[in-house]
Amino acid sequence: MTTVQKIKEVEDEMARTQKNKATSYHLGQLKAKLAKLRRELLGPQGGGGGGGGIGFDVARTGIATVGFVGFPSVGKSTLMSKLTGTHSETSEIDFTTLTTVPGTVKVHGAPIQILDLPGIIEGANDGRGRGRQVIAVARTCNLIFIVLDVLKPLGDKAIIEGELESFGIRLNKKPPAITVRKKDKGGIAITNTVPLTNIDHDEIKAILSEYRLNNVDIAIRQANATADDLVDVIEGNRVYIPAIYVLNKIDAISIEELDLLYRIPMSVPVSSREWWNIDELIDVMWQTLNLVRAYTKPRGLAPDYSQPVVLRRGKCTVEDFCNAIHKEIAKQMKYAIVWGASAKHTRGQKVGLDHVLEDEDVVHISKK
Repeated sequence: MTTVQKIKEVEDEMARTQKNKATSYHLGQLKAKLAKLRRELLGPQGGGGGGGGIGFDVARTGIATVGFVGFPSVGKSTLMSKLTGTHSETSEIDFTTLTTVPGTVKVHGAPIQILDLPGIIEGANDGRGRGRQVIAVARTCNLIFIVLDVLKPLGDKAIIEGELESFGIRLNKKPPAITVRKKDKGGIAITNTVPLTNIDHDEIKAILSEYRLNNVDIAIRQANATADDLVDVIEGNRVYIPAIYVLNKIDAISIEELDLLYRIPMSVPVSSREWWNIDELIDVMWQTLNLVRAYTKPRGLAPDYSQPVVLRRGKCTVEDFCNAIHKEIAKQMKYAIVWGASAKHTRGQKVGLDHVLEDEDVVHISKK
């Protein structure tokens, strides 16, 4: 029996099992078993087809990477070509794009890499339509554009979310506030600082049993934590990526229908053919990527606003700023003077390497 068949068997059993206190232990074991089988598909020898593949390994450029994911013929390639000026084959027929096509778009001076991925089909996480290679590239992106046809957005949205979730991608979520700490002896100890409404101790013990974790401390600090959250923490190979739903082809619908589309969270309706609402898409992309621009100021000169040093939020200290310019600068720095949102004074603040910068700060580096 292949891995895909085993997954189908476990999913069918879960669907047949009614959830109640008597079955919570059994369901916990099934969820853990399902996660372990999915992990086999993630590996290079998984039962769902080959990994990697010609045309899927792309050299990374720019400060962040945005991947276009969607079904065939939803307008990904047209949007990519117009955004970046990079030619990506477009056609009315399905599967025109067969490899990853990279391009770059500059937003507020920051180079952002755009990857046009081949269209995926239902069952992609099991290897259909080169789906595993497509989703494997999507796992490495900083942001995912899920491009949908406005005429059938919700159905396609649910299918694509399911395919990405099955491959360990968690969209618009944060890592669960659950700690799993292994120990040499002492059995299982479960503590929670919030009420457990969606998981009980039997289900937790069933999951731990499936993973052969007999001596472990579990601390749950997240309201509404589920068995899936615990499995995600134990597996440790999940990626948490923000996603924007790009609802394409709005030139084919009415104003009333457009108002309804805006109710979908994290969505931006556009027309890649008519180039409608692309400005809003770029603005939402910039806000979601959460990048930090810092400008250099040489001694005695005005700040250079033409070439910002772009950093990622969470890695935007003065030391990161120095390393982005040249790795030797941090070693040679005596102190830095910062003007902007992160400085305490409007006249500038003298800071060290660990000072955290905010967007559009101006930085002067004084060397030893």
